[in-house]
Amino acid sequence: MNEVTGIEYDDKKGYIYIKVNDKIEAKMTFVFAGDSKIIIDHTEVNPGNNGKGFGKKMVEKAVEFAREKGITILPLCPFAKSVFDKTPEFKDVL
Repeated sequence: MNEVTGIEYDDKKGYIYIKVNDKIEAKMTFVFAGDSKIIIDHTEVNPGNNGKGFGKKMVEKAVEFAREKGITILPLCPFAKSVFDKTPEFKDVL
């Protein structure tokens, strides 16, 4: 199994994805709020992938992106918010 976590974005919005064998199996969308914040608004995992940790991996990628860019994250998506609530080491980007 070839699993890749990646990110695509422009100056307004973007998404984090997980590809398995070149097929997108999970996606987390976000929008930019000014120059210093992204808002995670939706997380979707394809059927059959529940319990594989894809959602948390995408949140981790968002945190990595925020730290690299020196920006903060507002998790409006209930799933992303729950991961942030359970993961104190991500609080620095909130």
